[in-house]
Amino acid sequence: MAHSTTPRDTTPRDATPRDTTSRGTASVTAAAPGTGVTEAELKTLRKASGKTPNGGTFKVRLRRDRTLVLMTLPAVLLVLVFNYIPILGNVVAFQEYDPYVSDNGFVAIFHSPWVGFEQFSRLFDDSAFWDAVQNTLVLFTLQLLLFFPVPILLALLINSVIRPRVRAVSQAILYLPHFFSWVLVITVFQQIFGGAGIIAQTLRRHGYEGFDLMTDPGIFKFLVTAEGVWKDAGWGVIVFLAALASVSPDLYEASAMDGAGRWRRMWHVTLPALRPVIALLLVLRVGDALTVGFEQILLQRDAVGPGAAEVLDTYVWWNGVRNQDFSYAAAAGLIKGVVSLGLVLAANKVAHLMGEQGVYKK
Repeated sequence: MAHSTTPRDTTPRDATPRDTTSRGTASVTAAAPGTGVTEAELKTLRKASGKTPNGGTFKVRLRRDRTLVLMTLPAVLLVLVFNYIPILGNVVAFQEYDPYVSDNGFVAIFHSPWVGFEQFSRLFDDSAFWDAVQNTLVLFTLQLLLFFPVPILLALLINSVIRPRVRAVSQAILYLPHFFSWVLVITVFQQIFGGAGIIAQTLRRHGYEGFDLMTDPGIFKFLVTAEGVWKDAGWGVIVFLAALASVSPDLYEASAMDGAGRWRRMWHVTLPALRPVIALLLVLRVGDALTVGFEQILLQRDAVGPGAAEVLDTYVWWNGVRNQDFSYAAAAGLIKGVVSLGLVLAANKVAHLMGEQGVYKK
């Protein structure tokens, strides 16, 4: 007696499987090649079913991640209170702000007269403002050319050291000055390069004329850059070493088997691995172009004079705090913030054109 068997799977072979996600009473059919469902239609279906792109409702995700949300809440509040709420104070740039109109400085904002763009007109007509802008851009250019590559080179040098103990000691020595205050850093440089420093005293004992680099306006910009390199290069080294740690050793082994030497491995393996980090830090550095070290420069401003040491940050502080021209200083600070934002957006666009992610994706 012949028996006929019927296969359980009666789906035609030419039918394309459809991935259906079902939660509760709602179901969403995922887009697959050949289904005819476009990405726009898929998003519409997800929105209609109350699902987020990862398949869970907002309430479900909030309940699931409530511990992480509570952990980040203090940091979010800190940023909100000290970074975003003070932005509202920029309104005084369009006023003739007088904090003594009221007993409360915040209430005084509502009683100060509006002057429109008068503070900005004063600012653009002030030659001291443009001198501060020029000094700021010169210092930024020097720091970008002389300071930014140093952590990369040091990270490559330390990464090439074979012995782990030597690498750890070298990294600790480089990173230690990051914890020093600017007062201590400038004091160290004063004891070395000042008029009564070690180098000047040694030259005088041998019959040569001494020097005082700490009060020379001509080399002040190079001195500030050197101080920044000595203090913060170690911090950048850690960032680049972390990026190098993610490079697979198989890439170095494969390139070595192909006959690549140390320099070619560094050029074709190491540097491409650092490229995303370099692009990100470069974008952030360009956005911080108009901030070249307030405390560091303010401590040395009197020694070399405002002609060489006046930058935008010290200019705002001098007019806003010392001269109590708060509206004028707020206008200068607002211009600095807007220009810095534009520089970040422009630098990030350049990073996208180079194929890197930058600060945010496209």
